[in-house]
Amino acid sequence: MTTDLNHQMNEPAKTLPGILVIDDEVRAVETLARILEERFDVHTATGVAEAREILEREWIQVVLCDQRMPEMTGVEFCAEIRERWPEIIRIIISGYTDSEDLINAINEGGIYQFITKPWHPDEVIVKLNNAVELFELNRKNERLAIELKLRPKTLSEAIEHQRRALKTHYSWEGIVRSPDSVMNEVCGVVKTVAPFDVSVLITGESGTGKELCARALHYNSLRQNEPFVAENCGALPDELLESELFGHKRGAFTGAVDDRVGLFESAEGGTVFLDEIGDISPAFQLKLLRVLQEREIRPLGSSRRRPIDVRVIAATNRDLEEEVRAGRFRQDLYYRLATFTIKLPPLRERLEDIPYLASYLLGEAMAELGKSVDGFTHEAIECLQSYHWPGNVRELQNEIKRMLVLAHGGSLGADLISPHVLRAIPEELRNDMKLVTSQVRGTLKSRIEELESRIIKETLVRHRWNKTRAAEELGLSRVGLRSKLERYGLERGEADEAMVSR
Repeated sequence: MTTDLNHQMNEPAKTLPGILVIDDEVRAVETLARILEERFDVHTATGVAEAREILEREWIQVVLCDQRMPEMTGVEFCAEIRERWPEIIRIIISGYTDSEDLINAINEGGIYQFITKPWHPDEVIVKLNNAVELFELNRKNERLAIELKLRPKTLSEAIEHQRRALKTHYSWEGIVRSPDSVMNEVCGVVKTVAPFDVSVLITGESGTGKELCARALHYNSLRQNEPFVAENCGALPDELLESELFGHKRGAFTGAVDDRVGLFESAEGGTVFLDEIGDISPAFQLKLLRVLQEREIRPLGSSRRRPIDVRVIAATNRDLEEEVRAGRFRQDLYYRLATFTIKLPPLRERLEDIPYLASYLLGEAMAELGKSVDGFTHEAIECLQSYHWPGNVRELQNEIKRMLVLAHGGSLGADLISPHVLRAIPEELRNDMKLVTSQVRGTLKSRIEELESRIIKETLVRHRWNKTRAAEELGLSRVGLRSKLERYGLERGEADEAMVSR
């Protein structure tokens, strides 16, 4: 097999994926070009000779070829491409997909997929996107293989160093929290359960760190030196999920041009993390139950079963006990998954952790974005602690990235926080509202004045200390607002600018 080196040398630094559309019908070529041009760098050819010239000079990742052409069939030309440019992913468009001969030719010619006529634009775009992803994955694998051959000792040392770093990073000590955090109990459970080879079910709202907890379990277990693989079970239909987890044989379904090793087999000796397990269908629940009971898998299209040795950790944001009672989740599968259950608290129940989490996430954001600041003001931290965080830690992470992007040096103040976060009623303000009717010391006047001072401060923070806008919202004149600021000692001072050290 010979590879045209010019094709590799023409690779650009960064551009849209290169697509070559080949069809002897000009109208068909023009139609496809119009549909694809916004997402891809589209090249077109109405004949084989023209297509060869384009492949010689352009960086093409995927070829989309019509099956019926006057010079040769699409499969025949794709076989030629496979010989000269084997890295290119090949897709055939045909109106004769019922032909067994055509299907055999497609498999023999190394065709990635075929698209039936009449095709739908969305189908073409999805299959091209998948083909581009496969192209990039293949190239990464090639580079890794080269590194393995050229630097086996160095790479081996690097892998061992990475394993040690992963174990340190994903330890229970590595879970960021305050000294008196409610997460201390969770971390204690992780420390206790990790060494034992039992199934664990992690529950909690989206964004609470369920995968982080799963990795902590893996990297502190006896399987720590073996693979950790993860799959979002709620993102795939049954057939694709079965293929991802258990693998498939060539020809098992349309597009299965090669054998595929599933994640259960890839993780041999290690851990499989099944996220969003509560979203799988009843039919797939039964298939997964059999795998867990029999400790063996059968790839799609294969009659041979393969034993597996993996630890299964599952996670869900659903109440699986309620799902079992409602008949939507198999009870026997639930007990297989939940030998031990770990419940992660939402961020609103661990507000004491926010200063520590914010500092840690800011450090990550600065490293990712290449931008440095000094930290947070106390006022900013107070505002972050006042919000209820429905998206939990993931939402906090996004908010901090946003603040960092908007910052102009110095510290991250409350004026950089999103308006919807600032509008949240502070916890202390909610407590003060309770004071109005609760049996506590102080006169009605003193309690109302305290509440008024809190409302004024919250309004000023939301308007980034713009007194004109705050006065308008509160129905006060600037003179009236200034008087109340002096009365309550709310002028923005050094205390508000104090830094929260990272």
